[in-house]
Amino acid sequence: MLPEASPTVVWDPARQPRTAGQAQKLIRKVIAGPELIGPGVVRATPYESDPSRWAVLGVDCVWRQESLPKDVLATLTRYFQVPAEGGKGAVRLSATVSVHRTALGADWAQAGTLEEVMGCPEQTLRPGDRLTGLMSASHVWGDAANRSSEDRLNERGQCHSYTHGGPYPYIWMQSTLGPVTVGASACGGRGHGEDEVHRLVAQSSGWMRSALEHELGRPTEVASGSSEPGASPSGSSFAPGRNGGA
Repeated sequence: MLPEASPTVVWDPARQPRTAGQAQKLIRKVIAGPELIGPGVVRATPYESDPSRWAVLGVDCVWRQESLPKDVLATLTRYFQVPAEGGKGAVRLSATVSVHRTALGADWAQAGTLEEVMGCPEQTLRPGDRLTGLMSASHVWGDAANRSSEDRLNERGQCHSYTHGGPYPYIWMQSTLGPVTVGASACGGRGHGEDEVHRLVAQSSGWMRSALEHELGRPTEVASGSSEPGASPSGSSFAPGRNGGA
């Protein structure tokens, strides 16, 4: 089905970061903090990831931290939680922003999750934490009520933890604007329904998309139609590769 409409804001190549330093400054401007996700959300420990590394899913379906690839200028993940209270368990959350050298690189990163889930419907995040029953879908602008991103990816499943228990609802969203991907995830806890977990992820993801549009976007009506050489059309997803932060 063809998209029903076009985005009102498009990526402006003239505003994209060209160096690692510029990319790191952009990330700090658009990545969510706990106060932007929802009431009761606080920083987790650790709060931020090592910016020189990112998560890669191995052929054994286990996530590992590796050095940034050459096509990524910078990345950062922040970790949050809704503390256990009133008989309910803790909810664990994350927000990730990655800046690629090209829009094509971001497209590759976006598309890879679909293939990862096909090959690894069960994934180990770290010892004692795993995901099961994973399903994912990608929607370009106008498809499946997507009115917020060139390309939006949703992933759902269940999370299990030796420490926190489970299974609980797991939701992850990622979207793109030019060479940048922004993603948010949440693993629920005892007494927290899927709707609540989804709301927390949507709040974080939506704020970051809006901030990114402010920093890198331009209104569609003034867009010249030019694009970065070698970049794929908006919303295209056709090859593997995923940014970290799981």
